[in-house]
Amino acid sequence: MAISIAFSANTHFPFSPISRSISSLSPSLALLFNAPRNANHGFLPIRLLDTKLDKIRAAFSQISYDKQYPKVGAKSLGPIPPSQLIQVVENAAKTGAEVVMDAVNKPRNVEYKGLTDLVTDTDKMSEAAILQVVRKNFKDHLILGEEGGIIGDSSSDYLWCIDPLDGTTNFAHCYPSFAVSVGVLFRGNPAAAAVVEFVGGPMCWNTRIFTATAGGGAFCNGQKISVSQTSQVERSLLVTGFGYEHDDPWATNMDLFKEFTDVSRGVRRLGAAAVDMCHVSLGIVEAYWEYRLKPWDMAAGVLIVEEAGGAVTRMDGGKFCVFDRSVLVSNGVVHDKLLEKIGSATEKLKSKGLDFSLWYKPENYQTDL
Repeated sequence: MAISIAFSANTHFPFSPISRSISSLSPSLALLFNAPRNANHGFLPIRLLDTKLDKIRAAFSQISYDKQYPKVGAKSLGPIPPSQLIQVVENAAKTGAEVVMDAVNKPRNVEYKGLTDLVTDTDKMSEAAILQVVRKNFKDHLILGEEGGIIGDSSSDYLWCIDPLDGTTNFAHCYPSFAVSVGVLFRGNPAAAAVVEFVGGPMCWNTRIFTATAGGGAFCNGQKISVSQTSQVERSLLVTGFGYEHDDPWATNMDLFKEFTDVSRGVRRLGAAAVDMCHVSLGIVEAYWEYRLKPWDMAAGVLIVEEAGGAVTRMDGGKFCVFDRSVLVSNGVVHDKLLEKIGSATEKLKSKGLDFSLWYKPENYQTDL
């Protein structure tokens, strides 16, 4: 015998005291209890309920993330006003981008730093143009450029990390994933950042600029941006990168690439770290990780992600600094879940004796790290 149970639309559920107490903790948690009930059944349709539960999970994850992952941005920007600092950073990045844009449709003069590691005349000219802007405004600041190395006063509290053309191989092939990246540290921590991303492709090149100051938020073309709130790896689009050395970290990351391809919506490899991190900050992908990066690859991007509401750690889950050898950035909500595999793989590399100490810090440069 079948039993039919009906719920009246007017049925009273004694949720109001609970709703009020939960709402006081997080507005997102009121969604489930305060939402209007379906007139036919007295409860939320399953699809709508799933959506609201996702938001609740994201709220809990955000609370957890704030407690777990230390901020990497500078607590102080020093004696230089934030508006002045970001103006010079942005101007420097745009000046480098003008050099790149002028060369983007012209033949390339390619040289090799390694078997497949390229450098072009454009890299060098872009860096020279950026250096000119920085030194004109701050003559006593220390500068670390990908092509020119370290120059300036090592006693300075400020260190500029410059990648004049992030994604040189892509640029050499006219593949639309490269950027100019300029980040400045104050006592070792990211203070201000700008990344000019080249988008489009041959015959339709354009740019967009990402900027951030520590504590001041992240912006794209002047509009405030934020990371996604996707809470499940299964619903995430992920990005990674591979260095030029086909060694143990390369092989380990190839395995991670396969694993996450199986369980996510896909893993992309674009070939430009600054671009990848800006895409996380824009909310169009959920996370990015890579071994063997350098300070100029990361200084700008990590600050932009953090100021967009994301999380930044090393790939073993430890506190990140720009001089580290690995990075994982995410929307913060999926960070723990990614670390379950990424952190475990990284610990195995450590057990094999792989060096995960700081890659490089300029001699005599004082930091708060």
